[in-house]
Amino acid sequence: MIINEIMGNISDMAANGLTQDLLELEWYETTKRIQRKRTLAGREIAIKFLREGQRLRQGDVLLRDGDTLVTVNIKPCEAIVIAPQTLLEMGTVCYEIGNKHMPLFIQDNKVMMPFEMPMFRWLEGSGYKPQKQVVRLLNILKSNVEPHNHGNNNSLFSKILNLASKE
Repeated sequence: MIINEIMGNISDMAANGLTQDLLELEWYETTKRIQRKRTLAGREIAIKFLREGQRLRQGDVLLRDGDTLVTVNIKPCEAIVIAPQTLLEMGTVCYEIGNKHMPLFIQDNKVMMPFEMPMFRWLEGSGYKPQKQVVRLLNILKSNVEPHNHGNNNSLFSKILNLASKE
């Protein structure tokens, strides 16, 4: 079965009485436009998104086949988790990680990224308090995959610094 678009999300649907067949993905597979995978029940799925910038999210429904929904399940992975104490700390840690062109996630008021020991040590040495945890990386910041303009003042970092400087 070839999937060209997402039907919706399980959280927005009435799925009573329907069985879910999970398509398990790693966090980095959620942004791939073309891929071939198998669901937990063994159903072969080919994804071929035609538009740029489409990505899969936890609970996305890809297919309804009778009483079965094929839904996306993003697998937990080892991650670096930082709980910034101030907006300034949030802004600087996001800037430092982003400046190294590392994928960045913000969830539950925490900054997260896939675990890498050199980055963990660097963050520790820089005075942040990183923790190694197993989590689902769900909310990737789109800043490194969408076009941006360094001439404007609307970046996430600029907004955070503006908010923090008002204190």
